[in-house]
Amino acid sequence: MNAYVFPGQGSQFRGMGQDLYQQSEQARQLFDQANDVLGYDLTRIMFEGTDEDLKQTIYTQPAVFLHGVVLALTTDSFKPDMVAGHSLGELSALTAAGVLSFSDGLQLASVRATAMQRACELAPSSMAAVLGLSDAAIEDVCAGITEEIVVPANYNCPGQVVISGSAAGLQLAEERLKTAGAKRVVPLAVGGAFHSPFMEPARTEFAEAVERMTFAPPRCFVYQNVDAQPATDPARIKANLIAQLTSPVRWTQSIERMVTDGATSFTECGPGKVLQGLIKKISPSSAIAGL
Repeated sequence: MNAYVFPGQGSQFRGMGQDLYQQSEQARQLFDQANDVLGYDLTRIMFEGTDEDLKQTIYTQPAVFLHGVVLALTTDSFKPDMVAGHSLGELSALTAAGVLSFSDGLQLASVRATAMQRACELAPSSMAAVLGLSDAAIEDVCAGITEEIVVPANYNCPGQVVISGSAAGLQLAEERLKTAGAKRVVPLAVGGAFHSPFMEPARTEFAEAVERMTFAPPRCFVYQNVDAQPATDPARIKANLIAQLTSPVRWTQSIERMVTDGATSFTECGPGKVLQGLIKKISPSSAIAGL
C-alpha cells in the first residue's frame, strides 16, 4: 500500500514550487488561484522572497501547504492508499485526499498561521528538541514540572521528541532531561510553543473557521496527528484537526500504525526531505522517496 506524507513548517526554502509553476499549466492556475484567495502575492514571496520572509509563520504555513497540495494535484502518479501530514501538513493531506476543497484548505492554512502567530505574541514561549531519550522518560520529566508549562509537542521519531513550554519551563526541563540521560537538548528558533496549552487562543480562533467549512469523506484513510488512527468520518476528522493545535504531533505512532495497516512505501509530498529522514528511523524497511 502506498502512503503519502506532507511536511509542516520548517521545510520551506526560497524558490520552492517555482519548477512546478514553470512546467505545468495546471500548477500555474493553482498558484494564481491561491494569490486570489489569499489577497496577496504568495507566489512572489515563495519564488523571490528572502529567507526571513519565508520564516514568518503567516507566510510559511500557506506556502508549505500550497507547494505540497499543488505537487499532489498535478502528479498523475498520486494515487494514495493512505495519507498523513506533520502538523500543518495535515491540512495538506486532507486537501489532497479530497476532504477539503483547494480554496477552503488554503484559507484554513492562512487562518491557522495568523491565529498561531497571534497566540505566540500573547505570551513568551518556545520549543526545544530532546535527543537520545525515551518518550516515557521525557513525559515523566515534563509531568514533574508543575510550576511552569512544559509538554511533549512532537514525537518525531525514536530518540527525537520536541517539547514546548515557557522559557522557565524549558530551562527546568533541560536540566532534568540531561540528568535523566538525554544526549542533547537543542533550543529551536521558533516564535512560540506550538502544540501546547499556549496555543489555546489559536485553537479557538481556528475552530471557528473550521466549523464554517465543508468536510467531505476522504478518498483514502487519513492518519491524524492527535490519535495516530485511520479516519474517514468527516466529523471526527474536523474535531481532530482542531484539537491538533494544543495536542502533540504523534508522528512516530502514526507511521508505525500505517506500517501495521499495510503501508509498504512512503512518498513525501512537499518541500524538503525532513519526513523521509524521520521515517527511515521509524520504519527502516519501508521504501521511502520524494515526489
